[in-house]
Amino acid sequence: MNELQLKYGCNPNQKPSRIFMNDGKELPITVLCGRPGYINFLDAFNGWQLVKELKEATGLPAAASFKHVSPAGAAVGLPLTDTLAKIYWVDDMGELSPLACAYARARGADRMSSFGDFISLSDICDVDTARIIKREVSDGVIAPGYEPEALEILKSKKNGNYNVIQIDPDYVPEPVERKQVFGVVFEQGRNDLAINEELLTNIVTKNKEIPKEAQIDLMISLITLKYTQSNSVCYAKGGQAIGIGAGQQSRVHCTRLAGQKADNWFLRQAPQVLNLEFVDGIRRADRDNAIDVYIGEEYMDVLADGKWEKIFKVKPPVFTREEKRKWLDQLQGVSLGSDAFFPFGDNIDRAYKSGVKYVAQPGGSVRDDNVIETCDQYGMAMAFTGIRLFHH
Repeated sequence: MNELQLKYGCNPNQKPSRIFMNDGKELPITVLCGRPGYINFLDAFNGWQLVKELKEATGLPAAASFKHVSPAGAAVGLPLTDTLAKIYWVDDMGELSPLACAYARARGADRMSSFGDFISLSDICDVDTARIIKREVSDGVIAPGYEPEALEILKSKKNGNYNVIQIDPDYVPEPVERKQVFGVVFEQGRNDLAINEELLTNIVTKNKEIPKEAQIDLMISLITLKYTQSNSVCYAKGGQAIGIGAGQQSRVHCTRLAGQKADNWFLRQAPQVLNLEFVDGIRRADRDNAIDVYIGEEYMDVLADGKWEKIFKVKPPVFTREEKRKWLDQLQGVSLGSDAFFPFGDNIDRAYKSGVKYVAQPGGSVRDDNVIETCDQYGMAMAFTGIRLFHH
């Protein structure tokens, strides 16, 4: 099959719509269940490239959670701590496979953004991973294969309409890619740059030490950025992205947005949040929303309006700004990647507030000296990769 008709394009009025291969070649995918749409395939193909490269770079199973052509989360299959298992809502599922851990991390880092995601898996989907997917609100999944029982679990989702795509792991696209905008064809060479430890050797700060764990996190960050709409930055720690800022016109706004997401990820691990008692029967998404409100500044309004009784069994104490700052000060050893150079040191100032210790960016700004000096003030180690990672 070299053509697949779609219901419509980005919007219902955009018809006709299809995906197809030129020169009679076969599509590298098979739809096993559902009817994936135009945006589903954009997320699936970008996500597959991301997880395939994460697996190649780290040797670990990888997963990504995509929304609107940018990742909401990406991770490799490292074991979960008890705390992470709890905040990712998988603490009731027993010991999980490495691939399932990867998806739990990718989905769990920014659960609000991951709601209704399209999932990409580097390895054959196993039962553990399918069980997690089954219980989450999601549009579909792409993987190189599925265990028979896992496929049956996924096919039962959404009354049999869940989108399940199998991709040929050996498929290699043409070296030149094309797209059309306003009737004009754009052409460029594919971004086949391999991201590995060699990109992290040009360390320009006084601190020259980037330990192995941080190197892995920086590679996760850079590979994630390679498939994130620009401008973009990514905070990573412990084998996963913990904050992604995508599609902002100002780089410092990317840094702030991603930093706030990284902060929220860590605040969800605070005792004040872990000890919240939810009313029986509350839905998973409603718990996520409630936690986001609780750690935000608007929680006082919820207390004042008495809305907490619909969410919590007992009235939670206010998580004060001072308590949150004290907790966030414990977040250390975070890695930060940027898809283009930092033009000012204010990005580093903001990153420091979210525990950043290691930085990877292309370099090349006329203010590189200022950015390096700011890193030195905080004892950070920063590598200049010399490679820009814009994605549009």
